Amino acid sequence: MSQKKHPNPPEILHCEVTAKSRLFTVESLKLLFSNGEQRQYERIKGGGRGAVMIVPITADNELLLVREYCAGTNNYQLGFPKGLIDPGETPIEAGNRELKEEVGFGAEQFCDLKTLSLAPSYFNARMHILVAKGLYPEQLEGDEPEPLVTVKWPLAQWELLLTQNDFTEARSVAALLLLQQYLTQEV
Repeated sequence: MSQKKHPNPPEILHCEVTAKSRLFTVESLKLLFSNGEQRQYERIKGGGRGAVMIVPITADNELLLVREYCAGTNNYQLGFPKGLIDPGETPIEAGNRELKEEVGFGAEQFCDLKTLSLAPSYFNARMHILVAKGLYPEQLEGDEPEPLVTVKWPLAQWELLLTQNDFTEARSVAALLLLQQYLTQEV
């Protein structure tokens, strides 16, 4: 299927930092589009390192999830282990480290399912979705303020995860659906 694509992004005529925190920088952009139209946009710039989300599958065909506090919604959410990629790490190295920190397992095998954008109109964040297999016990100290609750979920009942009131994070839902596509291709 052929799709018409724009050859170049709009020209940035002016960029100004309007707010900054320890995690994000908000920029105001004055843009010139190829048709001569000018617009003002805002974007949030993260650190640019990227992040990983790991879908761990045990030898007993269970998914390992974590329940952790989310400040944005001020509640606890069920989702897959995740975290930032540290400087110098590959996504797989970061995934293995986060897996050890959050659920107490390392993995012998990783498969990169897809790299997702997060609200690309406003945010430059990218997340690598990885499947982890060949799990072995290994614990690393994490940076969470409280211990995370690990939840085992039968892979055969993956669709029931979608009915859980606390399984709402779009990245985890996307990871679950990408996993199903991966598993059907693997057979």
